Amino acid sequence: MNNRGPAGTRLHAGTRLRIHALRKRHQTANNQRDKESSHKFKGRKRRIFTPMTRPINIEELLAVRETIPVADVRTPAEFTHGHIPGAINLPLFSNEERINVGTTYRQQGREAAILLGFDLTGTKWSGFIQQALQIAPHKKIALHCWRGGMRSAAMAWALDMYGFEVLTIRGGYKSFRHWALRQFQRTYPLSVIGGMTGSGKTRVLTQLHASGEQTVDLEDLAQHQGSAYGSLNRLIQPTQEQFENNLALQLAKMNPNRPVWIEDESQNIGKCLIPKPLWTQLRNATLFDLQVPEEDRVAALLAEYGGLNKDFLIGSTERIGRRLGPEQTKAAVTAILDGRMADFIRQVLIYYDKTYQKGLASRDPGTIVPIAAANGDPERNANQLLSVARNSIPI
Repeated sequence: MNNRGPAGTRLHAGTRLRIHALRKRHQTANNQRDKESSHKFKGRKRRIFTPMTRPINIEELLAVRETIPVADVRTPAEFTHGHIPGAINLPLFSNEERINVGTTYRQQGREAAILLGFDLTGTKWSGFIQQALQIAPHKKIALHCWRGGMRSAAMAWALDMYGFEVLTIRGGYKSFRHWALRQFQRTYPLSVIGGMTGSGKTRVLTQLHASGEQTVDLEDLAQHQGSAYGSLNRLIQPTQEQFENNLALQLAKMNPNRPVWIEDESQNIGKCLIPKPLWTQLRNATLFDLQVPEEDRVAALLAEYGGLNKDFLIGSTERIGRRLGPEQTKAAVTAILDGRMADFIRQVLIYYDKTYQKGLASRDPGTIVPIAAANGDPERNANQLLSVARNSIPI
């Protein structure tokens, strides 16, 4: 400490003590300010750089998916093949870029693939953030890639930097697929609506759903009516994987203590295949056989299929020609060309009725409950169905 005053004069001892005390208080204050400043700076660092992400499992995701958008950062091709229902595609790479990164990984290693990934996405990050804002304007979003790896981690990092709250799915889409396949191993209290083609099974199922019953509409999920004409010349079916994903999510919502109504189907619905464990349950469950007069069935099918494109109907008929037989096929095609659509329907019903009867014969007779249905009226038939199911009194 300098004990000299102006012009080198020596300070009094008391003065020196007071100066010393002032300097000490000043230094203490400076230290406190430095400490507070450092603390605030560190706090800012945490808010900016500490990831605001939280990993969640599939069950947690399903609990919040109605309120938090889910972004799938895999390629468009991967997304189209199969995705979590309701998810929106936010691809980090294009299909071609993903192939190039994978090739680089195999040939040059992980670090080279990462560098290539940064090169490919270098100018895209602001675009990713803008897309994410459209998906999740409140800046809370769930993310996943194939198995919770680098793609979702990179996107989560960028969105976190921008201030998003990000949920990342443990195990990615792969973990969802495992979850989906497990749903088909569970046992469900199925009640099956049967009946020959044209009996109005789907309409009855729709009526049951409207009345508050639990239903699974396999044809709606498969986007196909189940017959050779089932695409209606306009429906586009999902991939098998996506069909399974959609079906699994519906099954997961079912209350196991209430009946689950489902329509009788062959294992194939168009190109979609009902998973074997579930189809086995469907075949062994109680079947309520709607027995509708043939003329009522013809009228219902005429209303549904009679106005379709003739070339489509002829092509579909010829595809099942071997099963129809040459004479019935020729008669059906001629009826279409002549505009005799009711006759066409009667011809193909010969085949479909035989097929249904064969399937019915392969069931345990004790699981079949016949119901004399009322001329295809879906509301009346649904009420009749419920009455029989609840009272176990065949009609």
